[in-house]
Amino acid sequence: MWEQIRSNRIRSVVLVAALAAMLLGLGYLLGWAFFNNGLAGLIIGVVIWMIMALVAYFQGDAIVLSVSGAKKIGPNDHPRLWNVVEEMKITSGLPKMPDVYIIDDPAMNAFATGRDPNHAAVTVTSGLLEKMNRDELQGVVAHEMSHIKNRDVLLMTLCSILLGTIVILAWYGTRMMIFSGAGGGRRRSGGIGAALVMLLALLLAILAPIFAQLIYFAVSRRREYLADASGALYTRYPEGLASALEKIAASTVQLKTANQAFAPMYTANPFRKEGRAASDLTNTHPPIQERIRILRSMAGGASLADYNKAYGQVTKSGKGVVPGSALVDATAVAARKPDAQASEPEKIERVRETSDLM
Repeated sequence: MWEQIRSNRIRSVVLVAALAAMLLGLGYLLGWAFFNNGLAGLIIGVVIWMIMALVAYFQGDAIVLSVSGAKKIGPNDHPRLWNVVEEMKITSGLPKMPDVYIIDDPAMNAFATGRDPNHAAVTVTSGLLEKMNRDELQGVVAHEMSHIKNRDVLLMTLCSILLGTIVILAWYGTRMMIFSGAGGGRRRSGGIGAALVMLLALLLAILAPIFAQLIYFAVSRRREYLADASGALYTRYPEGLASALEKIAASTVQLKTANQAFAPMYTANPFRKEGRAASDLTNTHPPIQERIRILRSMAGGASLADYNKAYGQVTKSGKGVVPGSALVDATAVAARKPDAQASEPEKIERVRETSDLM
């Protein structure tokens, strides 16, 4: 889906720019409040943003994997998982086999990370490996491969790091203003104008992390639908992912290493109330029961058009979620000779063409 990939790149630039604007605005006002010089705060904000953006781009995946407690494995460590990842790598048309990691945790979940398809990793929990059959595991891995193929992982990694930076700055800024009385002399000498700027700085420090998180979560929800659609196409068996999501939703085990900034990267929201199953009321992902109903409403099909139709029926939106050009190209490929009647070279070419659409 080149249109989707291009759209993801544009959204990535826009979203990173929006988060950067919040960070710079916060830096400017905090600089004015503490140093009576907004430019100084702006410069500090720019420096912090550049450092964090570079760290997120080149080391973001390593940070996520380290915080999650993930351990890298080879083909002999868990043959079934390695084989499934290898199969989905071929079907999705990725140029390189992603690294494979396991988190030793009884919770059932997975995520993908990396800056591009040549530098990517797929991570699953030990709980997922124990509770899922092969079809279900294949559905989850295909979903995560879709995030890599659609260039979702770079955006989510960048945003998680930048969001963390904004939260840290806001936390320290508000506490310094509240408890140290910073800027008190300037408030007395500057009159109402200085007091208003201090108030605005405090409000922005409080609200900026909330706005940044809302933007981050809003984008991640749409990407989950698209990854479900692509995952169903890769496996040709939507029920595998639907059944896996059903098991994940019913689980009452919370992922111990889950982090709020990285939550949207997982297959399903890793947070839940103690002793209770996952709730549909979550900001990080679309309602999991809705995702299951869409996959099971594909009427035995596994194409992007089937998913788009099911999405419109279940959400009652009257609109699809898959880009139009991808549907046109996929329909053209599907209209050719069925796989059962195709020769082996034709089958191989069919897989390649379908992968190129994604």
